[in-house]
Amino acid sequence: MPPDSKKTRARAIAFYLPQFHPIPENDEWWGRGFTEWVNVAKAKPLFPGHYQPHLPADLGFYDLRLPEARQAQADLAREYGIHGFCYYHYWFNGKRLLERPFDEVLASRHPSLPFCLCWANENWTRRWDGQDDQILVDQTYSENDDRAHIRWLLRAFRDERYIRIGGRPLFLVYRANKLADPMKTTAIWREEARRSGVGDLYLCRVESFADERDDPTIIGFDAAVEFQPDWCNYDVPRRVRGHNVYEFSLVVDQMLRKGAPAYKRFPCVMPSWDNSPRRRAGATIFRGSTPALYEKWLKAATRKVVAAGAEEPIVFINAWNEWAEGNHLEPCQKWGRDYLEATWRAVEGEAERGTARAEGAGESTALDAEGTKYSSMIRALGSEAIGILQHVRTEVTQAAAELEGATAELTRLRWLQRATEELAALVPPGATLILVDGQEWGSDVMAGRHVIPFLERDGQYWGAPPDDETAIRELERVRKSGADFMVFASPAFWWFDYYTGTLRHLRSNFRCLLENDRLVVFDLRAEVGRTEASPADRASHEGV
Repeated sequence: MPPDSKKTRARAIAFYLPQFHPIPENDEWWGRGFTEWVNVAKAKPLFPGHYQPHLPADLGFYDLRLPEARQAQADLAREYGIHGFCYYHYWFNGKRLLERPFDEVLASRHPSLPFCLCWANENWTRRWDGQDDQILVDQTYSENDDRAHIRWLLRAFRDERYIRIGGRPLFLVYRANKLADPMKTTAIWREEARRSGVGDLYLCRVESFADERDDPTIIGFDAAVEFQPDWCNYDVPRRVRGHNVYEFSLVVDQMLRKGAPAYKRFPCVMPSWDNSPRRRAGATIFRGSTPALYEKWLKAATRKVVAAGAEEPIVFINAWNEWAEGNHLEPCQKWGRDYLEATWRAVEGEAERGTARAEGAGESTALDAEGTKYSSMIRALGSEAIGILQHVRTEVTQAAAELEGATAELTRLRWLQRATEELAALVPPGATLILVDGQEWGSDVMAGRHVIPFLERDGQYWGAPPDDETAIRELERVRKSGADFMVFASPAFWWFDYYTGTLRHLRSNFRCLLENDRLVVFDLRAEVGRTEASPADRASHEGV
């Protein structure tokens, strides 16, 4: 039956990244022709059971300069219950970046899918996370820029597709506490909007960091938008080969138990997360995401926001197309459209998709031939049967992943035992060694020896060094303080690709005692020049 038009439904708004087309700045900073696809395509699995790379399916490696690509995205989003996109908007004191896709959406008036904007007001840096080191474009604030900014934004706010709450254009600020004077900025924006005839604005502060968890009205905003990942409310991650790994199922359960604040906040969910394509070291990975777990989370968020009786029940989804963060609703080669199907069921319940398809039919530029071939069969099965089949597939996938994980753990323990034996034969009792292991092996492998993590502060692991200069300086400091050996364990072998200068320093100045697929050991007791382990030494340490 067609859905009841009077039934209250949450509006699902998906965050949208426009970094899938080349721009001169990225050509200069990252290499000619760089787009987000460069990071996506070169990703590799970092441990057994790690899902990488995420490769696109239905939409392919699209270029957002093409209107056909943007239209295909909108058609797909509408078909599966996405109300609109929240485009990231990059404004730096009048300079805009990655602006072409949205500018063309605005100018062409296509696609007709609703949209709003989120100002990503962080510094543009080489670390991909807005931290203030190696700044490429910095973010500055002033009253004149506040007025220039809102006057540009009014062009978008006047568009009939722009998403409104209570008739007021919805605008998000990613780091509201970074504004020089948030109360003054929001007052200027509201004043300019009213004077232009747009009327009042609906301003939302995104809760992305720990210092942005209080009542947003205190700084001039109307509401908050929860953001996922919600780093402040997760347990400590497991360290796996130098990366932070969360279990997605545990995260979902934690978020379902998360309480509501005293102020107004729109919920947010995510289908998955894995930023290892952007980071060689220290990536954050949510392991074990499935469409079923995502659907459970989104359904709960949707029901909660509808039951709360909000004037505009809205749920944000992070994200539509954050491919280099493993965070996308767009179909991938592993899951196909399963996450989109889960979105539809969570947002629309048992209503048939035909109504939404009819609303967007005038815009479709092409039909999925395979989907059309089987559409009647799928409709005949009904939503209940489809749900059962997808649940079975999810259970089988999870079971296979658990088996693979158990096998990998057994292999790891065997390697660890063999490595312990090898180190005991090389490093005498009472010796001091520097251990580079990505925080995976620990001092247990070297009982009776003094183990120093690297980098260290006050005897505690301090994280990976930012560059070769720091690594070499700290190595020499610890060596001169009495370290006898430096040991690299296999989880940290990525160092040899990333810190090439440190490796050259070690090979040029110290004897390499052992080099196999588990360990590389340097003798720091005397600078004797580069001496490789002999073939006989290597052969004696081969095997598992």
